[in-house]
Amino acid sequence: MNKTIIVSNRLPLQISIEQDQLNVTPSVGGLATGMKSVHADGNGLWVGWTGITDEELDADLKKEVDAKVKDVKCKAVGLTQDDIDQFYLGFSNRTLWPLFHYFLEYTEFEDSQWEAYKRVNQKFAEVVLDTIEDGDTVWIHDYQLLLLPQLIKDVKPEVTIGFFLHIPFPSYEIFRTFPWREELLTGMLGADLIGFHTYDYERHFLSSVKRILRLDVNFNEITYHDRIVKVDSFPMGIDYNKFHDAALEHDNPNTEISELQKRIDTHLNEDGDKKLILSIDRLDYTKGIPNRIRAFEYFLNKHPEYKEKVRLVMLAVPSRSGVPQYQLLKKETDELVGRINGEFSTVSWTPIWYFYRSLPFENLIDLYTSSDIALITPVRDGMNLVAKEYVATRTKQDGVLILSEMAGAAKEMNEALLINPNSFEDFASALKKALTMPLEEQNNRMKILQKRLKRYDVEKWADEFFKTLEATNKLQDVVVSKKINESVQKDIVKAYQKAKKRLVLLDYDGTLVGFKDNPQDAKPDEELYGLLDQFENQNNTKLCLISGRDKATFENWYGNKSYDLITDHGVWMRERSQWTPLEILKTEWMTNIKPILETFVDRTPGTFIEEKEYSLAWHYRTADPELAQIRTMELNTVLTSMVANNELSVLQGNKVIEIKSSNVNKGRATTQLLMKEDYDFILIMGDDWTDEYMFEAAPDLATTIKIGYVKTKAKYQIKDPEKVRALLKQLV
Repeated sequence: MNKTIIVSNRLPLQISIEQDQLNVTPSVGGLATGMKSVHADGNGLWVGWTGITDEELDADLKKEVDAKVKDVKCKAVGLTQDDIDQFYLGFSNRTLWPLFHYFLEYTEFEDSQWEAYKRVNQKFAEVVLDTIEDGDTVWIHDYQLLLLPQLIKDVKPEVTIGFFLHIPFPSYEIFRTFPWREELLTGMLGADLIGFHTYDYERHFLSSVKRILRLDVNFNEITYHDRIVKVDSFPMGIDYNKFHDAALEHDNPNTEISELQKRIDTHLNEDGDKKLILSIDRLDYTKGIPNRIRAFEYFLNKHPEYKEKVRLVMLAVPSRSGVPQYQLLKKETDELVGRINGEFSTVSWTPIWYFYRSLPFENLIDLYTSSDIALITPVRDGMNLVAKEYVATRTKQDGVLILSEMAGAAKEMNEALLINPNSFEDFASALKKALTMPLEEQNNRMKILQKRLKRYDVEKWADEFFKTLEATNKLQDVVVSKKINESVQKDIVKAYQKAKKRLVLLDYDGTLVGFKDNPQDAKPDEELYGLLDQFENQNNTKLCLISGRDKATFENWYGNKSYDLITDHGVWMRERSQWTPLEILKTEWMTNIKPILETFVDRTPGTFIEEKEYSLAWHYRTADPELAQIRTMELNTVLTSMVANNELSVLQGNKVIEIKSSNVNKGRATTQLLMKEDYDFILIMGDDWTDEYMFEAAPDLATTIKIGYVKTKAKYQIKDPEKVRALLKQLV
């Protein structure tokens, strides 16, 4: 039975050693909850670090840890203290975390930490590969393991891999500053499905893939080697019922009241008009806590009528206290709270209640249910589940959520009051609106939010990801169905050897040679000359090269060779060293079209015009891919209106737009070639959109092969020119 393997930096377990006693209890975090049904499935397995370094475990204790972990369907990755210092506290949290959250000033680029990051990702890969089999599914989580998908795919290409990033993916302008950007993108592209919380993060990732790796992106699908990688957004939900039911239980008169709730009730009973504003975060610079405190101060000064009427309840959960930026943040937060409380406090009122600690779940429910307003204003946040938890606990459908538009959750919570977290004026106006919002409006907003969050909870999030991963796997099957495998290759070779009269019709650029930035650099090499000569010297074999290149270029390259040539997409044919025109074409149109192309060259750095005898080509291979995408749409629009009445066609090739006579295409030339002889073996190979005309014109007996894994009318697909040459060598 196939397994589903979940991989994350930490196992969903709390493991501790007390007086040589090993204690293992399940975690209750969002990811652990979302993966619960997947992990509980008959063949589920979770791979991750236990939270205990190798140095803390002797041989006996390690065996005991492995056994207890195995009992709860987990498998441990062993990490040393140096791994934690360099990989986790170092590269993950001092490089990736600040960079992906747009805090370049906090970002470190240390070679030693990068080496540790690679080393630890390899450790995770080895543990996964030790247990994985073909047909298994792997779901990898978060920024600590960005290299892992490719490490697994390289060894187990048949395994289905999903990857989900739980933090933002930065814009291209931020990501391009990262020294190991290609390696990170390549690592992620080992996955078959890559998931993000929002479309913005998805869009940023695709932009970097296009502009850094120069890969083809079709909507949200990336063509990568012999695979299609799908990219999509899945906003993570919460365990809605857990929070809602806990709030209902909290409101039950028979439930025992906690000490925290008693303190809150005392405050609320002093004056019925007093309001609580709740702020809950990890103490992290991405959360904008100092800014929030200053904004609250601004509000009190702008609206002094709310002094002694509102209180900010601020829970800051300790986080990464060993990192210098977090120590400075703690110091700044403490000082701000002290200064503002000192400035505004009265005998009966303290404006900010500040807790620097973790609170048990029951006390979180106390805070959620008692607060009239939730103030959740991170400077940058991948999702922010606190905002969703607050909404889930509003059993009377009252209360107001003020949410930063920089949080991923803002994309699906438009009924909240969305603010720019950098604007004190936004803070003040939103707080005023929340404090004066009629109950009916509160109910209307909260009902819509609750309905959405209940429907798309954390289990639904996991289920949607898996359904999409399964669909992506089927997409790969479609590609694989045409892929030339060893068996097909043997059949082609066998048919070729048995045939009495053979035609081998080969495209040039992208088929026999790889694409070059400059078309003039793609000259044939000695290996190619030798290979083609072998075909030409075989009895009963006709070799013909067919290309969009001009006659002069091919005459220069192959003038001393005897094989046949078709150039200019089918305008000229050379047989037995004699050139004859297949079409009689006009060229007057070129004087009108060329200035338009020159304008686009001027406006699009990295593009140039290739002027042929019967066509004009605008190449954009080295241009910025996103700018080129815009320019190609503009150029197509301009050209379409001009060519319609001039018997011209606009061909969209591989990083090139070519304008030529509509009477000419490779299909017409192929038809003329086929009419001259009866062949019992025909091999046609091409990579471009223009080569589809050849595949259409080919008879049923022909073996048609597309280079590259894209939609095609060809019978088969092959990876690249290197694989083409390998196949041709088998034929001769």
